[in-house]
Amino acid sequence: MNRTTRTVLIVLAILVLIVVVIYGGFRNTYNSMVNLDETVNAAWAQVENQYQRRYDLIPNLVETVRGFADQERETLTAVTEARSRAGGVMQMDESLLEDPEAFERFQEAQSGLGSALQRLLVVTENYPELRSNQNFLTLQDQLEGTENRIAVERRRFNEAARAYNTYIRQFPRVIIANMTGFEAKEYFAATAGAEEAPQVEF
Repeated sequence: MNRTTRTVLIVLAILVLIVVVIYGGFRNTYNSMVNLDETVNAAWAQVENQYQRRYDLIPNLVETVRGFADQERETLTAVTEARSRAGGVMQMDESLLEDPEAFERFQEAQSGLGSALQRLLVVTENYPELRSNQNFLTLQDQLEGTENRIAVERRRFNEAARAYNTYIRQFPRVIIANMTGFEAKEYFAATAGAEEAPQVEF
């Protein structure tokens, strides 16, 4: 084997080694992005699951309160309308996480529903017979538990989104993310005015 052939073989071996290393790095980075993306989607599914649970509890709660406090029609109507608005965005899929405007609409609808439920529960304080009704107490406990679960799942979602967003924005992964269509996910944020304590009037 002459010197030229040996040099060509060494250059080819080096090129093959470089291609294998680049491919391996690209594959590992891409697979990690897919894994983190799926973690975010799974966390999102849990958030949706808890919102759906709350959404499903509301008709029973409204009917129970209506039986005792029919004169509170305005509050009951507000809860029903807020549930309807939230239901309009419940059908959104994971693409919502990459659309800031749609994500904000989703948050506003859920926040409006939460506020309407709080008003409903404040109104029920005026009805001692309702507060002693076992059906109502069970529904109220389930709703409070669901609100806690929503807060927990939103926190978990934000943690998963943060890990994903951090990973895809670091160099050189940001190049691969841009080439392969991985986009940053939106975070849940506090509702405007949440820093102020709510005023409750009886």
